[in-house]
Amino acid sequence: MSMGLGIALFVIGAILVWALNIDVQGVDINMIGYILMGAGVIVFLIGLVMLFRRRSVTTTQRTAVDDVTGERITRTDQRDDI
Repeated sequence: MSMGLGIALFVIGAILVWALNIDVQGVDINMIGYILMGAGVIVFLIGLVMLFRRRSVTTTQRTAVDDVTGERITRTDQRDDI
């Protein structure tokens, strides 16, 4: 979703900079367009980083012998590092 938002911000900013020729008193439409384009690039890059972020899983297995019964006990712990 963030990548789509980044693309949308970039496109809206590009339209404001290059497609519109409107003069609004007290507002620089071109600067707003450049700001939106910059924000779009940043949001898109954050979306890419989040997409390609690695997810690692750590599995630990421990085996012991119960002193009372003499049975072998195996314990497995799994941890997800996001």
